[in-house]
Amino acid sequence: MTYDEAIQQAEAILKELEQAEALSMEVYQQKAKQVKELLQFCKQQIVKMEQEFIENEGNV
Repeated sequence: MTYDEAIQQAEAILKELEQAEALSMEVYQQKAKQVKELLQFCKQQIVKMEQEFIENEGNV
């Protein structure tokens, strides 16, 4: 999965939650957990990219 794919999935889930008339607490919890995991993945990708940038900056 890429950063962009994770963001798109998170946005789609959030849009679904906004448009839902009535969701059970279990479904809401499950979808919220999915978004949290996707955003954690995105954060990890940003940190990884930042570290690579810092490492490569020293090699220039």
